Amino acid sequence: MMKQRSSLVIPAYNEARRIGDVLCAYHPVAEEVIVVANGCTDSTAQIVRDFAEAHGGVRLLLFPERLGKGGAVLEGFKAASNQLVGFVDSDLSVPPEELRRLFHVLEEGGFGAVIGSRRMEESRIEVRQPFARQVMSRVFNLLIRALFGLRFRDTQCGAKVFRKEAVEAVLDSMGSGGYEFDVELLWRLEKAGFTIKEVGIEWRHSGESKFSLAYGPAMVLRLLLLRLSMGKY
Repeated sequence: MMKQRSSLVIPAYNEARRIGDVLCAYHPVAEEVIVVANGCTDSTAQIVRDFAEAHGGVRLLLFPERLGKGGAVLEGFKAASNQLVGFVDSDLSVPPEELRRLFHVLEEGGFGAVIGSRRMEESRIEVRQPFARQVMSRVFNLLIRALFGLRFRDTQCGAKVFRKEAVEAVLDSMGSGGYEFDVELLWRLEKAGFTIKEVGIEWRHSGESKFSLAYGPAMVLRLLLLRLSMGKY
């Protein structure tokens, strides 16, 4: 069987200091790399343009307004041109070889989606999150299980890959644009009948992550409102 081509989406908000390193790391992973620069007030977009001129297969989507992580990823998915699509955070927490492995599992296993997880037995955590983040993450996961019936151990790891037809089946119904969008996307994929495989990966905490614990209450509120709007599952 001919290998399927892949597209990798990287959301970027004021990432000028590290976007060059991010592209160097992830450019070899997929045939198409799409950087979604949204709301940037620094030189992120120009760095991506310069990299794209020197390397094939890199595209820039530029939005003057801030879309949020989820909004940026979804715009990247809409623009992706290959059969397999994925996204990765721009903090280099996930080694490029792990993304290659996720794409391989997706293609070989016939799943609708394969998601990286920091909480499987085979997961390898090189640098752990601060204790407060670990606690919040586990509480958040328990809430997700109660609200949405999702049984994944880790819905928020920033490394996920999908079949394009699976994403397209739910894209128009997506309403979340923030960090909580992973939950809605996984829930809608399950409701649409797609099989999702959770795979332990190598991961390291980055002190430069854009996520803040202060976002937690707003994430929970948006998910509660989303759950109420969905009715019974």
